[in-house]
Amino acid sequence: MANKSPRGEFAGRKLKKKRQKFKWSDYNYLQRSMGLKYKADPLQGTAQASGIVLEKVGREEKKPNSGIRKCVRVQLKKNAKTITAFLPGDGTLNFVQEHDEVIVQGIGGARGRAKGDIPGVRWCVIKINGISVLAMLQGKREKPTR
Repeated sequence: MANKSPRGEFAGRKLKKKRQKFKWSDYNYLQRSMGLKYKADPLQGTAQASGIVLEKVGREEKKPNSGIRKCVRVQLKKNAKTITAFLPGDGTLNFVQEHDEVIVQGIGGARGRAKGDIPGVRWCVIKINGISVLAMLQGKREKPTR
C-alpha cells in the first residue's frame, strides 16, 4: 500500500513544504494573505467613510415585498469609488440634495454583504452635512444650508 505522505526521520522539510502548498486551498487563509478584504472593500476596512451625493436613486426590493427603497449614489472622498447607500427612515429623501456631504457605514448584512430585501446595497447613510439622520427625522435638528 503506497502512502502519499512522506514518512521517516528526515521528512520534516518535505512535510512542511506540502502543508504550505495546501494552505492556499483554505478560503480564509487566501483572503487574509492576499488582503482581499481591503482590496475589494470600497471603505478599505474602515467603519465609516464620507462622500458626496451624486444622485438619488430608487431600488426595487426583492420578492415577496414590493416597493421602492430610497437610496443615493455616493462618491467616496478617500478613493473616488462610487457606491449605493440606503437612506433609512420615512422621508429622509427630502433632506438630501445632490452635492451634499454624507457619512456612510455598513448596513450590517452577513459577511459585509447586503441586508434584507435591498439587492446590492451594502451601505447606509448616517449623517448628512454633519447632522445625524435620526435627529433630522425626529425634528430635533434642521439640516444646515450651505
